[in-house]
Amino acid sequence: MDKLAENTFIGHLLELRRRVLFAVIAVFVGFMASYPFSKAIYTILAAPLIEVLPKGSHLIYTSLPEVFLTYVQLSLLSGFVLALPIVLYQFWAFIAPGLYEHERKAFFPLIFASVFLFIGGMLFAYFIVFPNAFRFFVSFSGNDITAMPKVDSYLSLIVKFSLAFGLAFQIPILIVVLVRIGVLQVATLRRSRRYAFLICAIASAVLSPPDVLSMVMLLIPMYMLFEVGLFFAARLPASRPGVEAAADDTAEPSQHVADEMDAAEESFRDKDEDGPKN
Repeated sequence: MDKLAENTFIGHLLELRRRVLFAVIAVFVGFMASYPFSKAIYTILAAPLIEVLPKGSHLIYTSLPEVFLTYVQLSLLSGFVLALPIVLYQFWAFIAPGLYEHERKAFFPLIFASVFLFIGGMLFAYFIVFPNAFRFFVSFSGNDITAMPKVDSYLSLIVKFSLAFGLAFQIPILIVVLVRIGVLQVATLRRSRRYAFLICAIASAVLSPPDVLSMVMLLIPMYMLFEVGLFFAARLPASRPGVEAAADDTAEPSQHVADEMDAAEESFRDKDEDGPKN
């Protein structure tokens, strides 16, 4: 029994290594395809800042390899985004064999919904939050102070807050999952709206750029997404995999008992038929 468990564990590790290797190769291919366009990608990402910079201001770099390393980091991020479908497929292919049929049907759509919301959060930050936040920051420049952001600092800033907004937009998925597995109840969430609003306010203050406008622009969609998650959670009742598994386990013994009863009945019938001949 221990040998079988050990072989199963090693088999899972080998399968995990194979899936991770495929994902890494996909990201590397995406990196190689993205690097020739890294300058154009950076220009697109820098557009919200360049549009609000004062006349004569521009992005700068203070060390020789700074721009090159920035382009490499940006190509890695772009390569990961390009390889994301393959990475998600490898993740799904690894965990799917260990799930019940009803779990696969519930989990598979959640992956795509999570990716959609994550991209939606990043686009919301790029088109709505960043232009207004950068305009607010640049407004402090004047005759004696000129805004000249560093290339790597700007990339770090925009990537950090893009990821933060993408993660913040996962709230509906988190609520639906927690309700389905029974950790949270819809009635409890409805009674706790004020606490949810407080948590969203704290999270928006931590995740957003350090100005009130950006905080409000993240707080409003976060709380709206909480209400969206609550709406769908109320219409998708939490599954009870333990009960369903127990039902599946009891179904087979019941069928086995029925087969034994049929065999016994057939045996008695044969004896009754043989009795008069003797």
